Amino acid sequence: MTRNLLSQSVRYTMLAMAAGVSLSAGAAQAEENKGTINLAYVEWASEVASTNVVRAVLEQEGYKVNMDSLSAAVMWQAVGTGDADAIVAAWLPTTHGDYLAKVKDKVEDLGPNLDGTKLGLVVPEYTYEKVSSIADLNANADLFDDKIVGIDPGAGLMSMTEKAMKDYDIDNLSLQSSSGAAMTSALGNAIKNHENIVVTGWTPHWMFARWDLKYLEDPKKAYGDAEHIDTVVHKGLKERMPQAYAILDNFYWTPEQMSEVMLMNQEPGSDPYANAKKWVSEHPDVVKKWTEGTAE
Repeated sequence: MTRNLLSQSVRYTMLAMAAGVSLSAGAAQAEENKGTINLAYVEWASEVASTNVVRAVLEQEGYKVNMDSLSAAVMWQAVGTGDADAIVAAWLPTTHGDYLAKVKDKVEDLGPNLDGTKLGLVVPEYTYEKVSSIADLNANADLFDDKIVGIDPGAGLMSMTEKAMKDYDIDNLSLQSSSGAAMTSALGNAIKNHENIVVTGWTPHWMFARWDLKYLEDPKKAYGDAEHIDTVVHKGLKERMPQAYAILDNFYWTPEQMSEVMLMNQEPGSDPYANAKKWVSEHPDVVKKWTEGTAE
């Protein structure tokens, strides 16, 4: 009887100790959770790469991060209303300029996180030998089955392409909307079969590392000059989450660094989030510049 009571006592003590450890671990975990950050992005290869990298860094610093893939118009609406805390996918000043104008009083532009972007119409190098300028498209519509392969219908690049077609009086080709993935799939299939194709394209993008491609010349500057990708946050984030704000403000990388992640994401069966965490772990010096001096 005494032995049973002792055994029972030991069990209760062990359970109490285990509960104490569990509560302590829970408290520590709660202290580490600094809040939730909602990131919105467009399903472009570049923005999938950058948004996942930012997510990995914020999580490393103790934040919970939600990511929402949206159309460009809805993405900007979300950061304007505060449904999204931030985007690192703002192509400015031209591509997303109209979207920014609609929410400018509700957001804060933290400036470029990447410089050296470009937009336009892209063809395989072997096609460029036949057609090298947007101005030549209309007279060679039959080479491209009378179509330009585009991306999401709400994307700023599509609006710019519609304007470019008017500027160059292109009426023998139609702009075909699809998605970023469908566009690169069509491009890859055409190149595999050595067929001519013209697509809406942008830099940075992994397709330029995989295939020999050329931008069609744009003498009328329909697509404007080089742009930059900015980080934009909902107003009030600085006061609500100053460390997260500081990390987002510090975030800046090069097209070459972004391309490393984009190429990793093109491997069969790869996970962009896992690739982002891997890249972050392998580039501590870069990440340190984004997080240094931001502790709350």
